Amino acid sequence: MADKKPGYRFPTPLAALLTNTFRGKPLEKRFGEVEIWRIWDQVVGKQIATKAQPSRFQDGVLSVVVVSAPWMHQLNFMKRDITERLNEKLGANLVREIFLKAGRPLAPVRAETRVKPKQRELTAEEKARVAATVEALGNPEVRRLFAELLERDIARTPRKE
Repeated sequence: MADKKPGYRFPTPLAALLTNTFRGKPLEKRFGEVEIWRIWDQVVGKQIATKAQPSRFQDGVLSVVVVSAPWMHQLNFMKRDITERLNEKLGANLVREIFLKAGRPLAPVRAETRVKPKQRELTAEEKARVAATVEALGNPEVRRLFAELLERDIARTPRKE
């Protein structure tokens, strides 16, 4: 849950909880492997990422779907460099080999393509509902933070007319 240090006000991030929970267990390695998909575009660059995307990882072998034979040929020369950069970014030697295969790579998901929801003003009824929801919480700081969280969530949802 939350760190017990004096003055610490926020809960421990879920990613940190999961990392600590699975440290030293087989599932810890799987979390590192999943990271490959998150860092791929950054490691290979935008141009390559539009032509090649990871599709599978098993036993140290990263399968990458590549759009065409010329791109496969080019990436074949870059496999060692990409492997080194991936492992450096991962902080572990997870990727031992890259296997290239022809296909249609899925379009990379980019943070900048996500649309940030518009904020709206809460109605008096919505504010009253938030206040009633948090009223039972004993700790005033927790009550305030939870109310802010609820208000932000409601402000992002369209008003029901």
